[in-house]
Amino acid sequence: MKIQDIEIWFATGSQHLYGEETLRQVAYHSEQIVNGFNEAGKIGAKIVFKPVLKTSDEIYAFCKAANASDKCVGIITWMHTFSPAKMWISGLKTLNKPMLHLHTQYNRDIPFNEIDMDFMNLNQSAHGDREFGFINTRMRLNRKVVVGHWQSPSVMKQIDVWARVATAKADLQGARFARIGDNMRYVAVTDGDKVSAEIKFGFEVNTYGINEVAEYVKAASDSDVKALIEEYEASYIMKEDLMAGGAQRQSLVDAAQIEVGLRNFLTEGNFKGFTDTFEDLGALKQLPGIATQRLMADGYGFGGEGDWKTMAFLRASKVMAQGLKGGTSFMEDYTYHFEPGNELVLGSHMLEICPSIADGKPRCEVHPLGIGGKEDPARLVFNTPAGEGINASLITLGDRFRLLVNEVEVVEAPADLPKLPVARTFWRTKPNMEHGLQAWILAGGAHHTIFSQAIGTDYMEDFAEMFDIEIAVIDENTNIRKFKEELRNNDLYYKIRKEY
Repeated sequence: MKIQDIEIWFATGSQHLYGEETLRQVAYHSEQIVNGFNEAGKIGAKIVFKPVLKTSDEIYAFCKAANASDKCVGIITWMHTFSPAKMWISGLKTLNKPMLHLHTQYNRDIPFNEIDMDFMNLNQSAHGDREFGFINTRMRLNRKVVVGHWQSPSVMKQIDVWARVATAKADLQGARFARIGDNMRYVAVTDGDKVSAEIKFGFEVNTYGINEVAEYVKAASDSDVKALIEEYEASYIMKEDLMAGGAQRQSLVDAAQIEVGLRNFLTEGNFKGFTDTFEDLGALKQLPGIATQRLMADGYGFGGEGDWKTMAFLRASKVMAQGLKGGTSFMEDYTYHFEPGNELVLGSHMLEICPSIADGKPRCEVHPLGIGGKEDPARLVFNTPAGEGINASLITLGDRFRLLVNEVEVVEAPADLPKLPVARTFWRTKPNMEHGLQAWILAGGAHHTIFSQAIGTDYMEDFAEMFDIEIAVIDENTNIRKFKEELRNNDLYYKIRKEY
């Protein structure tokens, strides 16, 4: 789902009390705002102006139409004048698309020397939006509230973030994911209730035998494999022994054949992501390494060792991040550097780190894996550029889902790591190593995460709000005593919460 192809519908609330001339001005102002959003080029989605809503029937019809539209992934509401909120009840009860409440006004400044009652009657959003806000709160409706003048870069940035998350939510509805093989044996956090996930998030996860994929690999044509190897050679720094006639050339050929077959399997099944596990590789000659890395770079979700929650969450994060600077990848906190004053986390995985986070041109190499009992797999090896980033983990606590987010500072690799033949990244955990890791473990965060330098905590907050799930954030302001209290309060809240 491409964000430039979707629509956000702009709904302006008013009423017939003010007369036709005022309503014409309301409509004109709304159209100008929508045009301004689209022309500014700071919001990835297309904002679509809709006629001003003045009655309960119009509002209800608008919400039904938004629900029925495949292109519309969410609505923006703004009360230009005063729109009595009881008119909105039936429509809001029907609405199943995300909503952003924009609290703005057409004019940035008060025209102090010219302001009169006509101006006041036209520009009433200061209290009109409060009336609308009340009914949303009274109905316990989740929504995003953005405050500020509509031409403000901050306002457009917040709308863009929300629109990207709304696109990711729409993308998950009915999405198909393939769990190739089962969960890694005895592992707790990567398992869970797929039925609850489908009810909450809208995607389905079903299991497929590894040899089903192996049949696609076996059927891969020589011409497709040859073309893919040529693409490898043009895209990456190739070790000499992988070139034609090299000692490890066949490993590269096998890896390319796996990628062709796996892509065909995913395409034919209309899947948006997949998992695998080194404990169940069946007839495959090697664990998919470069194939998985490249599929992630193309937008597929992935989770190692059967981790279907991270797989689906990575797909959603890829949709949010499309077109933005920086990459997004499957990740794992692998090992620590506890040097006083220079504490670092080394993030990596056996093979499957997305090259979207690479700093420069990746190297294509073949090395032994050491587990899985298969032949040496091909993989892309690289470092990650310095900058701000996040690690986020979606877990299930039995009675609910929790989204855990840790803000991190990514640093350049402190050494060449000549004997570590995998993609890797280093970061400093906020607020510091001790408290960041302590908070993560207290919250039950998984060892698998999505790592991103393209999207941040604001995206995660909107994601949690849209899906009505718990979120816990670890950042530079995290205090362990308060964080533990927050987790206890969240636990109590989700146990006693009722619908109204």
